Amino acid sequence: MLPTVADVLALDTVRRGSPRVVAGVDRLDTRVRWVHVGEIADIAHLLRGGELVLTTGVALPGEPGELAEYISGLASVGASGLIVELGRRFVRELPHAIVEAAEEHGLPLITLARETPFVQITESVHARIIDCQLQELRASEQLHEVFTALSVEGASQAEVLGQVTRFSGCPVLLENLAHQVLACDAAGADTGVILTNWESRSRSVSPAERTAYDTAAGWLVTMVGARGQDWGRLIMFCDTPPTPRDIVLVERAATTLALGRLLERHKESLERQAHGTIITGILTHAFSNPDEAAARARAVGVPLTGRRLISAVVRLTAPPGTALGEQARLGELAEAAAAACREIKLPALVGALDQNRVGVLLPLPPRAPAEAALGALAERLRATFASPFVLAAGSVVESVKDVRRSFLEAEQVAEVAVRQPDGRAFYRLPDLRLRGLLHLLRDDARLQTFAERELGALLSHDAQRHGDLTRILRIYLDAGRNKAVAAQKAHLSRPAFYDRLRRLERVLDTNLDDVESCLSLHVALLALETFRRENP
Repeated sequence: MLPTVADVLALDTVRRGSPRVVAGVDRLDTRVRWVHVGEIADIAHLLRGGELVLTTGVALPGEPGELAEYISGLASVGASGLIVELGRRFVRELPHAIVEAAEEHGLPLITLARETPFVQITESVHARIIDCQLQELRASEQLHEVFTALSVEGASQAEVLGQVTRFSGCPVLLENLAHQVLACDAAGADTGVILTNWESRSRSVSPAERTAYDTAAGWLVTMVGARGQDWGRLIMFCDTPPTPRDIVLVERAATTLALGRLLERHKESLERQAHGTIITGILTHAFSNPDEAAARARAVGVPLTGRRLISAVVRLTAPPGTALGEQARLGELAEAAAAACREIKLPALVGALDQNRVGVLLPLPPRAPAEAALGALAERLRATFASPFVLAAGSVVESVKDVRRSFLEAEQVAEVAVRQPDGRAFYRLPDLRLRGLLHLLRDDARLQTFAERELGALLSHDAQRHGDLTRILRIYLDAGRNKAVAAQKAHLSRPAFYDRLRRLERVLDTNLDDVESCLSLHVALLALETFRRENP
């Protein structure tokens, strides 16, 4: 560290001059960046701050006002202090005006009662400054080597924080932007004390600069992030203001943490791309035979041969946002699904299928039921991924060559489930029942013809007369053909509701007391809803 004014006064070359502090005694801890000898009154514009000025005063003005202006100029540029050798201009003491000005501006002012070669002072101080700079350079080089190695090795957050405490001896903590603790190294201190009421304490410390020291809290705080996206804060607990080395230390550690996160994301992204390529290859028959697909999966750590396989599709259910935002959220969903598979100890291929679907191919352990694996996956994924989604699964197959059929089934189930999710952990084709069947057949001209034949007359009647008989029919059928309940749900009196039913029978030319007729009408209404959801 740079020497202070007090350190300079303690040097033998200065002590031989019998130094006496006549002003600014409370500012002797000011750091000295350099020593400058100057015998001119307008020296302030030649300084950059941090200089300790030496002078005999031979060229200083005689007027009190001009002397005060001289001191004001030194203070304004951040000079560390002023040493005046008595005997040439000022014989026994300095003028009162210069002492008052120095005291007013907080500028350390020292007199030397004996003649002292200034060159000896400058040589002594500069040698110490250069030695300090060399030590800082060596320390900086050591920090660079250590944290570069940590970056290359992909060190964990705990390992990075451990190095910070080793170099500083101070506790250090990493938090996210929600002020939740991600990692902490107490450096031997009481971790419980450090973390007490952490969130409220952390929120009260918000420095304006990217790296800053909060004197009240005793925290050195620096932001952690890269590419303009901060995701946390690194905090060093130090009772005294940090040294330049401390600042370099926390900033270098923050860079290592940010780089580690970027590398981890890049690694995960590459893994998802590799998995997605294999899944897409299976679905598009890109591989020459199933054995090639199995070999590629085995190469990424997912054994498919000799296992029962089940395909799943995960789809987001929230309203779509911007394309970029949806793509980023889908990437997060894929990573969350992969992490969930790892946590439940099920190696799986996980990758995006398109812009709104994530595919999962699960090799099931021997004798493990598919429902248990899907339930565990859904439970873990919901615990870690906040946005709503549906998990749909196909049938269990015995070989890679049948995976495509399982995936197609899962995709079809997902398309139905995402439109009317009912909170199930996961969906399979039997869960969708008649609605699922109608959705699968929605593009079939025979189903469209059936719905038109059953409801065409009614739809035309309502369109021409702006009627609501279609709604009345739906309410009646949903109520299980209970006329009293249906009338109540339609908010009509019984006579009025019965009259609507008679009009329905005339328009449809059918008997609504006939079970088979009502069943056909109900299926046609469900099919109509499927068509309308597809083409709003």
